[in-house]
Amino acid sequence: MARFLPIDRDSEYLFPPSVQDWLPETHLARYIANVIESLDLTAIEKRYAGRGSDAYHPASLMSLLIYGYATGVFSSRRIEQATYDSVAFRYLACNRHPDHDTLATFRRRFGEQFQALFVQVLQIAQANRLSQFGTVSLDGTKIHANASRHSALSYSHANQLETQLKQEVQELLALAESADQSELPEGLSVPAEIARREDQLKAIAEAKARIEARAKARFEREQAEFEAKLKAREEKAAKSGRKPGGKPPTPPSAAPCEQDQVNLTDDASRIMKVAGGGFEQCYNAQAVVDTETMLVLAPEVTQAANDKQQVEPMLEKVQALTEGLNSPATLLADAGYHSENNVQACIEAGIEPLIAAGREGHHPHWRERFSEPEPLPEDATPVAQMAHTLKTQAGKQAYALRKQTVEPVFGIIKSVMRFRQFLLRGLDNVRNEWTLVCLAWNLKRMAVLRPNSVQRA
Repeated sequence: MARFLPIDRDSEYLFPPSVQDWLPETHLARYIANVIESLDLTAIEKRYAGRGSDAYHPASLMSLLIYGYATGVFSSRRIEQATYDSVAFRYLACNRHPDHDTLATFRRRFGEQFQALFVQVLQIAQANRLSQFGTVSLDGTKIHANASRHSALSYSHANQLETQLKQEVQELLALAESADQSELPEGLSVPAEIARREDQLKAIAEAKARIEARAKARFEREQAEFEAKLKAREEKAAKSGRKPGGKPPTPPSAAPCEQDQVNLTDDASRIMKVAGGGFEQCYNAQAVVDTETMLVLAPEVTQAANDKQQVEPMLEKVQALTEGLNSPATLLADAGYHSENNVQACIEAGIEPLIAAGREGHHPHWRERFSEPEPLPEDATPVAQMAHTLKTQAGKQAYALRKQTVEPVFGIIKSVMRFRQFLLRGLDNVRNEWTLVCLAWNLKRMAVLRPNSVQRA
């Protein structure tokens, strides 16, 4: 006969008298609390006025946010509830319960300070000799914005709606001036309908103005590129004494394109192609990852769907780090970053680039895996030298680190930490939130890398 433990919910259960006894020594929450409380939070503390009732300590609120992002709890309301339901959150909150407004305000107010804390955590990793930070991988991933693609309004559709609404306003004005009001549908308020359409026309006008401003900025950028190409073509013709081949560059247009659009919920987000097919309202999140520890060295968010223009900005962010973190020897990146300018930018920064020129076949001949390429000529270009290096056995072995470092980081952030959509809106806020996500990842990773670590989230 089966034997079971009795179900008795009326017995009194007492927690240990000290909050220190609630969690094991190796728990992730303890590690996060210890690291955050060791950081210099002076920049945040100085922004408190010191008036009114005592505020929650920034280290406590920061620990709650980081542990929340590390364990898939992002909403300030859910974090507040977790301070009641979860032993780990209760430990971090010191058995207090900051309300969701306090947590949300802290996240928005001090977002700019997250980058300084991010660097301090990397300095702790450096001091603990977790890595030499010599080889780094660069990649990007699309993360959904806090906006629907169905809230996007294209320039052509805005013009159509504007025309339609103006016609409807004229019809309603004619009805209002009509002497015979018997034809009006029951419940129709002409002034209210006119006011509603005028509000819509105002919103459409603002959306069109934003699209036109973007088109103007794009024209100025493309015009500079057009003039540079035209000048290079003229110099080539003057040098050779004959007309250069090929079609001349096409001058850009200052007018907005019909497909140019703006999102009415989050204007800074963009329609981007996502993995698996289809298009969504997204941001392009970038990360430079150390291949030895899988720690993120530099996080960034861009509105550009293409990665090709992100090498130089990411190199600048890495070089702005403190000594020992700012001078990797090698940069690994996939074919989306390949260009002559990007190769040259890496060389000028003193970094060896290993950027794939294109996709390789999945089943190469076995001889290719063990053969070395022919020697390069002495006058080979930097791009040719890089392509040659990638064909060598040492180059293949080095480039293979890219797929097993930066891509798993994105996979864990999305699948394990469950961060697939930004909560905040606007480019600056989204950048701060991505820094918070990468900070949570780094601490989660450092907790695993510490000696005799046992991860219990």
